[in-house]
Amino acid sequence: MSVWWNDICNQFYQSFIEADRWKRYIAGLGISFTVTLGALVIGIILGILVAVVRTLHDQQKAKDRGALLNFFNKVCEIYTTVIRGTPMMVQLLIMGFVIFRTSRNLIGVAILSLGINSGAYTAEIIRSGIMSVDPGQMEAGRSLGMDYITVMKDIIIPQAIKNILPALGNELITLFKDTSLVTVIGLTDLTKAAQQIQGKTYQAFMPYIGIAIIYLSVVMLMTKGLGILERRLRESDAR
Repeated sequence: MSVWWNDICNQFYQSFIEADRWKRYIAGLGISFTVTLGALVIGIILGILVAVVRTLHDQQKAKDRGALLNFFNKVCEIYTTVIRGTPMMVQLLIMGFVIFRTSRNLIGVAILSLGINSGAYTAEIIRSGIMSVDPGQMEAGRSLGMDYITVMKDIIIPQAIKNILPALGNELITLFKDTSLVTVIGLTDLTKAAQQIQGKTYQAFMPYIGIAIIYLSVVMLMTKGLGILERRLRESDAR
């Protein structure tokens, strides 16, 4: 038992303490957070745009749909189909080694790749939220002289966000965990930091168990924070 414990302590020292290797994990975690937040912003913007276009197309009668609306709806449909139908890692490889093969801004490539991927899923989440809002809200807004975009921005989307907050929270958590894939384009995130340390110590147990605990801890904190936000929104609605 003492031999096993001494081995664990030795691995911990080599993986985290020796040569201040814990700083590599902190730096990698910072990059993971940066990529997550950047991709989240892109994903939400793309998601809202795609959801609004597709909802507008679905709510219009066939005879009232213009050629421009049909075109943008088809583009959005192809976008969501392609992105949701191909693996995230393949998309990263294409972005990193095909489209942006000469770029040295790996963080930018990672943010754009994960943001585009997230946008396809966020679009369907937001679209379902918009469809869940009473159609009478749109009719009431239009009857007051508001245009479609204004009604969406000021009335429909704020209500839809409240309805889909749990699903958006799950997308945020998934996005954070997906940052572990950016190692394939050479970005030194949390997972890459563990791989580099494992390459120096030739010990895989402690670095990988360590980052698994870090990922789990962050996800639990995110879940807790989202739960608090949901409760506050419910309380504000009840007032």
